[in-house]
Amino acid sequence: MKKLFVLGLGICVAFAFTSCKSSESAYKKAYEKAKQQETTQPATTTPTANDVTPVVAAPVQTNNPSPASAPAQGSARQERVTLVSGSGLQDYSVVCGSFGVKTNADNLKKFLDGEGYNSIVVFNSDNNMYRVIVSSYSDYAAAQEARDAFKAKYPNRSDFQGAWLLYRLN
Repeated sequence: MKKLFVLGLGICVAFAFTSCKSSESAYKKAYEKAKQQETTQPATTTPTANDVTPVVAAPVQTNNPSPASAPAQGSARQERVTLVSGSGLQDYSVVCGSFGVKTNADNLKKFLDGEGYNSIVVFNSDNNMYRVIVSSYSDYAAAQEARDAFKAKYPNRSDFQGAWLLYRLN
């Protein structure tokens, strides 16, 4: 009985070794294939200073021309916004916060109202952002002064130091 067991075990081991594929791994085969392709492809040359052509930037054109009463470009962002909460939205506004979540904008509005401001929350559907406005003016110069005064009042709040002007597009 022992002889048959040993013989059966030997045959199983022999089948196990002969049924295995090559001991060469698939990773090694893929590596060799990539190396072969690399050597058959012609070498590419790296561009030199003479080969590089300069890129000329084209001016950005907007679909909506700015109205004549709009400030000079770069001095105020121009956005289409809709009033969410508060009142008194005018052409130029001092924005002190932008949020993707309405609850966060409402919390900042509540804080600013507690500080004595008549803050407003507006929604920009193009950017899907809620803007918290500290104050709003019909005059650009007054809005600039209000923005600077707001920043000066909160010198230790880095989030308020990023306050910017918004020109409301109709």
